[in-house]
Amino acid sequence: GGVDGDRRAVQVEQEADPSLAGLAFASLKGKLKLPIKGELVSRFGAAREGFSSKGIYIRTGAGQPVRVVADGRVVFVDWMRGLGNFMVVDHGSAYLSIYGNVESVLKQVGDPVKSGDSVAMAGDSGGAGESGVYFELRHQGQPFDPMKWVKR
Repeated sequence: GGVDGDRRAVQVEQEADPSLAGLAFASLKGKLKLPIKGELVSRFGAAREGFSSKGIYIRTGAGQPVRVVADGRVVFVDWMRGLGNFMVVDHGSAYLSIYGNVESVLKQVGDPVKSGDSVAMAGDSGGAGESGVYFELRHQGQPFDPMKWVKR
């Protein structure tokens, strides 16, 4: 705890899997699993050089599979400075998940995805400076802290 504790990288050991398939996104609070295992090095709301504070950054080896956190449909795939290669998945009921700084995207716009599907490979596109995945959640266009939804 404390401010110092929040600056250290924290290991995240669980990743999205098919166990949450078929569930409405709004029902996942407290059950959500992150898209990849690794070190949580940038938290929501904590501005860090090179990273948006609207999401979290998980450091992990390049080429590791990034798994979609819930059922949905790919609605956007592009490259943007700061986010690199990124993908947006629409989960219905105005919930979106965003996966950025990935090495490669494995799905196309319009593709349906199920919880746990590999949708990208971790990387450092967009100048992240270290390999991993930027992950953001939004509801009605507003980013919110994924860690408040993650299974503890």
